[in-house]
Parts: sequence; structure tokens; C-alpha cells
Amino acid sequence: MTDRRGLFYPFHLCSPETLERILARYETVHFRDCMTLQLTPTSGITAYSDHMGDSYPAFLKQGRIVQGYNVNGPLSPEMDQRIDRDFKDHAWREIFHLALRDDARFQRGLAPKGTDFSPWLPNRWMEWQITLAEVRQMSMLKLDPERAILLEYGLMLVKTSASLWYTIQICQQHELDAVTDSVSHDRLLQRIMARDRISLRTFLLRE
Repeated sequence: MTDRRGLFYPFHLCSPETLERILARYETVHFRDCMTLQLTPTSGITAYSDHMGDSYPAFLKQGRIVQGYNVNGPLSPEMDQRIDRDFKDHAWREIFHLALRDDARFQRGLAPKGTDFSPWLPNRWMEWQITLAEVRQMSMLKLDPERAILLEYGLMLVKTSASLWYTIQICQQHELDAVTDSVSHDRLLQRIMARDRISLRTFLLRE
């Protein structure tokens, strides 16, 4: 375990059980800040701003929890291009959609508890062609209910893709392993790595 360091993804918090398992394998576990994305000057994606260290101050003081990796604000042009690559990648989109359809844990990371996912379950969504620019445009408009459903699916795609690309960016910059307890997010990350020939150490905590 000496000097082994892992970044938990795709979220900025994990369960106590997951934290315990990561700390059994890694000397330090790193956490990003909550992801608040600014899509346009007047629209974006927000999240509750809390930190793992708030619940585990002893681990934070000991240096076993490291936090504060910023993933907020406008997306860079490079990040825009990466997200659009995911949107156009049929294999990535299929993994995403099947996870959205069948993986309750994946759903919980995208919308509040009690959300009705039925509008987004049909397989036709895998073939829906969308770009980040179109999601941005929709986010600035007052939409009818049907268009609002389109926007929400687009935002779920953006949140998932951006989170994975920030994971890659942080791990590369700080030489961290990418660690998750989500099978679906591991599959999505592995698809990006294979497609774009990215070398990254990853670890999936299996049940």
C-alpha cells in the first residue's frame, strides 16, 4: 500500500463502506470538489457543495483523505471536443444508455431520488444525435415538455462525460489511480481509454 494513491470517481462523495475499502488498498484517497458546470452565462449544472473531509476530519488531518480538486466553471474548448467525441461514439452511448435503463445506482447519480426515468428508457435514445452546442442552446430556452425531456437527457450525457474526462485529467496530472465502485462508470471510462488510446491505472471495487 506504500505511496499508493487513488482518486475516487465519478462523484465527490462515496459511502463509508467504499471509503473503508479504498483506504485498505490505498495510502491516500483523493476527492474532487462537487461538479458545478457553467454551460452558458445563464445556465449550468449545480451540485450540493460538501466534502468527504466534513464527515471524516481525522482522515483529513492524517492526510489519508485529500480533497479540493476543482472541477467547476465553464468547460474548456478541449473539454467541449472530448464530450462531443463521447456523444458521437455509438459504443459509449450504448454503455451509457443501458446503464441508465438498467443500473439503479447509475440513475441515482444523475437525478434526485424519486425521479421517473421512464421517458428516457426506450432504446431509441441510443441513436439520438446531439452535440454539446445543442444542449447549451436548449438550456437557454423556455422549452415545452417534450423538448424539456430532450434537454434532461442531454444534461445527463454532459454530466457523465465531463465527470469521466475530469477524472482522466486529474489522474494524469497528479499520477493517481482512478478508483470507483460503479461498474457502469468503469465501463464508460474503459471505453474512452480504449478509443482515445489513453493509459491510466484504474481499479473497480467489486461487490
